[in-house]
Amino acid sequence: MHALKDKVSQKLSNLFADSPSQSASPRYSNSDSPKARLNSSVGKSLSSYFSFVVPQSGNDDDSEPCPPLPIRTESYESIENCKSGNGHDQAETFKESDKDCELRVSAKVEESGNDYFLGVKQMRELTEGSVFITANLCEFLHASLPNIVRGCKWILLYSTLKHGISLRTLLRRSGELPGPCLLVAGDKKGAVFGALLECPLQPTPKRKYQGTSQTFLFTTIYGEPRIFRPTGANRYYLMCMNEFLAFGGGGNFALCLDEDLLKATSGPSETFGNECLASSTEFELKNVELWGFAHASQYLSS
Repeated sequence: MHALKDKVSQKLSNLFADSPSQSASPRYSNSDSPKARLNSSVGKSLSSYFSFVVPQSGNDDDSEPCPPLPIRTESYESIENCKSGNGHDQAETFKESDKDCELRVSAKVEESGNDYFLGVKQMRELTEGSVFITANLCEFLHASLPNIVRGCKWILLYSTLKHGISLRTLLRRSGELPGPCLLVAGDKKGAVFGALLECPLQPTPKRKYQGTSQTFLFTTIYGEPRIFRPTGANRYYLMCMNEFLAFGGGGNFALCLDEDLLKATSGPSETFGNECLASSTEFELKNVELWGFAHASQYLSS
């Protein structure tokens, strides 16, 4: 067995020895030989594979360096902020902003509440209930009244619900408390309006204006109470007759009540610079009230 193996090895050695040398007649160059091509292709494949997996150093034209992976710097900044205390400062800033916002809202609510309770306190000056006067409206009217009647009791001189629907009754009862009086009326759609006038009301047989520059009009038709004082364009403050009671002039009556106190009209006037005080220019009245003012001592003694 070993002899046969040695014999085969000898023959193979002789066969390669008889072949021409590569330097004498090269059939293939070192780069073109099949073995070289095989080694080259294998090497290139392996090189490509490793160049894809592991970036190679140097200036190899066949392989491009892999792009660097993106780094989320904001996470590191957040970590650094937390480490340096900036994150804590930001949290404190948010807490302070929320606290300031809460304080502002609380102050606004407290201010609104104070206005409401101020109106409620002033409502105590009313000796009787009113169909129209709320706490907010009472506070607004109280601030608009002349100083001479501030702090006085509000005395209900006339109400259609209590004294009947008659302008003559209103005129007669206006003489019970001489001085400034407040007329408050409203339509059936929710608008509340009225005027400050001087009592007692004196009806005239002919159309004749009377009143003073202290006369003013007010309305809630704009959402919030609004007041209209004389513009100085004329002196058409008040006209009082047995057939109607009107305020303003110069184009239209700002407010005019009929003798039954059931219907009324309103329109723009030059006297007060107002627009329509009610829900429409012609409307039905829901109620009419006339309030006088008296000091507490005078009210208790009467």
